[in-house]
This record gives sequence, C-alpha cells and structure tokens, in this order.
Amino acid sequence: MQLGYMRVSKADGSQTLDLQRDALLAAGIKANHLYEDLASGRRDDRPGLAACMKAVREGDILVVWKLDRLGRDLRHLVNTVHDLVERGVGFKVLTGHGSSIDTTTAGGKLVFGIFAALAEFERELISERTRAGLASARARGRRGGRKFKMTPAKVRLAQVGMANRDTKVDQLCGELGITRQTLYRFVSPEGELRNDAKRLLGIGSTADTSGPVRKQEEEETA
Repeated sequence: MQLGYMRVSKADGSQTLDLQRDALLAAGIKANHLYEDLASGRRDDRPGLAACMKAVREGDILVVWKLDRLGRDLRHLVNTVHDLVERGVGFKVLTGHGSSIDTTTAGGKLVFGIFAALAEFERELISERTRAGLASARARGRRGGRKFKMTPAKVRLAQVGMANRDTKVDQLCGELGITRQTLYRFVSPEGELRNDAKRLLGIGSTADTSGPVRKQEEEETA
C-alpha cells in the first residue's frame, strides 16, 4: 500500500496543498491514504507526519511530492528514512532534486546512501568546528557553555522565597525573570541551595546553605 505525505509552510491560505495532492493522487495513492500538515518544516510538532509514520506498515511505501516536504533538514530527513527502511517501509520522491530516491529500487537506495553520507559529513564538520572553537576559547582563557541566567542576588531571593510556604512559584519566577526549571536547578522546593547555586555563590558543599533564611529565623526568635 502507498501512503502520501504533503506539507505547506503557511496556514493562512497563501499556500495550498492542491499541487501536491494532485501529484500524489496521480501516482496512484488513494485520497484516504494522504496525510498533511500546515506547518513549517522546521517544527517538531507535525501531527500529520506523526500520524503517517504511525500508520505505515512493513511493505508499504511512503511517497512525497518533493524531498523538502518531509525533513526539517538533511539530518532529520536521513534519520526519518532510516527509520522507515528499518521497519521495512519504502520511501519515494516524485519530483525535484530528490526524484531519483526510491528505496524500493537498487538505484534509489544508492542515491539515498549518498544523502546519508553527506549528512554524516555535515555532522563531522560541525563537531570539528565546535571542538576547534572551544580549544581556541580555552587558549584565550575563556570557557564554553552558557552563562548563568541566575545571579547571586537572584539566588538569595529565590532561596528566601522558596523557604516561604506561601510563595507562588510562578509568581516568583516571573519576578526573577527565570523559568521553573532554572529555579529548581538552583534552589530546592524547601529553599535549600543546590550544587549549581553553591558554585555560583562560591561556597563549598559543607557551607551553611540556609543563608538569610536561617538568619531571619534567628532574628525573629531572639
């Protein structure tokens, strides 16, 4: 059985699926075996593609109008088609630069193998450039990685806030300009400092982590 997948980037009516649908129907695919998305190819959440990948079975063939209708980029495309091949599903492109790809034929498999090799080459280049960039930065006394969104002042405010049971986490995050994930990365729900917070504050693991919270309690009970 053949299944078809089609996609346009805009859902505002400025682009239509008519050309792709006509081509897929002309290739012998039944209308009830067509899947579609109205979304950018770079988006991960494409329900039409997800449903199509779930529907295909061993011995089926997935057909697209052009190669760029399927993958976000070369790497995603190669991984998707590899997944299909491992499941015993064929992949075929009707037109465009990838029209020679048909994994149900020997020639089509060879062409796709070239695409896979190019994707691997691209990964190696990116990895090599990243390593070279980090080495160059270290040689200049800089270290790679993101800078902390938290500051020492924010950590202490988060610590006091989380120690207060009446604090609303979302409101605290909004005031500090951070996400919940960042908050819990630095401070526990009980207001204790985590390792990232200790590193940011420059304190050891055996240091007093209650900070201003404990001082405040001592003043109140004095």
